[in-house]
Amino acid sequence: MVGACRWLLLLSISLRVWSVPIEQKPNAQKEPPPQEERGEENVDTGLYYDRYLREVIEVLETDPHFREKLQTANTEDIKNGRLSKELDLVGHHVRTRLDELKRQEVSRLRMLLKAKLDSTNTQSVQMDHVSLLKQFEHLDPHNQNTFEARDLELLISAATKDLENYDAERHEEFKRYEMLKEHERREYLKSLDQEKREREEKRIEELREKHRQHPKVNAPGSVDQLREVWEETDGLDPQEFNPKTFFKLHDTNGDGVLDEQELEALFTKELEKVYDPKNEEDDMMEMEEERLRMREHVMKNVDLNRDRLVSLEEFIRSTEKKEFNNAKEWETLDDKTPVYTEEELQRFEAELRDKEEELSRRAETLRQEQELLRERGKALEAQKREYQQALLEMSQRQKEQQAPPSGPNGELQFQQEIQKLSQDENPVGKMPVDLNGEVQNSLPAEPPQNLPQHTS
Repeated sequence: MVGACRWLLLLSISLRVWSVPIEQKPNAQKEPPPQEERGEENVDTGLYYDRYLREVIEVLETDPHFREKLQTANTEDIKNGRLSKELDLVGHHVRTRLDELKRQEVSRLRMLLKAKLDSTNTQSVQMDHVSLLKQFEHLDPHNQNTFEARDLELLISAATKDLENYDAERHEEFKRYEMLKEHERREYLKSLDQEKREREEKRIEELREKHRQHPKVNAPGSVDQLREVWEETDGLDPQEFNPKTFFKLHDTNGDGVLDEQELEALFTKELEKVYDPKNEEDDMMEMEEERLRMREHVMKNVDLNRDRLVSLEEFIRSTEKKEFNNAKEWETLDDKTPVYTEEELQRFEAELRDKEEELSRRAETLRQEQELLRERGKALEAQKREYQQALLEMSQRQKEQQAPPSGPNGELQFQQEIQKLSQDENPVGKMPVDLNGEVQNSLPAEPPQNLPQHTS
């Protein structure tokens, strides 16, 4: 699950969340064994500048001086921006890398702005990037080349505000998801006849009842819940439960606090009692909402300074409270009233209808445009055929003009004239001609042998 990391977590540790607590054999030692090296899993904060934020923190932590200040700084030093003043003391190579990261982020934002403007067909000959970049609060738009203390201060401030609202946004998304699911269920039932509708309603109610038949869910953060993790996940004797050992065992990245992801990992066993991805009646979106509710419950009762981290001192103090040993059974989502009211559902359905009508209008407009394009295509195709026919006729006329005249049987016309001449002309006074137009010699080839000889 992608958790809502916070400004303190992002600046006090390396924005890297370790894997789920290690599984131990049933007969493991009472003291926590040495932690083995575990793989890292990057968890997205959900911020649109998540990558930039992570890279800045990772670069800053490579500087020994800044890392030392980071570990010793308190919540207020980080939140009010005093820690950003330490930026002037980091190494040159760190500042160079931070400058490069900022230029890359500015370039990325410029591309996003250009794509947005292009998509809205906004014509802008000269784009004022400084004015446009002011809408992004996590960097200084007036200095687009170097990373300064002001940039770190703005980055912390923006992350603080955005991440504090992240849980509320997730709750709102889940509410809309549930309303959409109920809307689709009602619409589906309307499409059925009476008999099928009754049968489907009965099936849905049976699935809901089956979902409710789950084992007892312990309140998150209670002794029963923690001992269950101690026994089933850690493989230790539940009778020898030790809060301090439990804390160190589940502080998986060894930073001295339990962050939100480490807390949520503790609720897996409880959630598995209620939700199984193989069951039709179990909704995994509801499981994640349940996990979020459990984490918020623990933070509300354990996180005394409201820094969204649980220190060892806060954890030990929570185990000394009366509620720790006498917590009530946890009420799951199916035990509570719906997350939305009927009025909210009606407004949501009206919103859906408006969107459907808008989509229908756009679809009709697109259909008309498609029909118009089809008609234009037909007209262009007919015009193309006319042009091709005209070109064919023109080419044929040119060939006819270049060829000699011919008769009905394909013979050349001048041959007919020659034959006619040879047949019609009188041989007296005119010399015969052959078919090739040459004059025929009618004289004998040799003089007659018996002619009388002349005498002088």
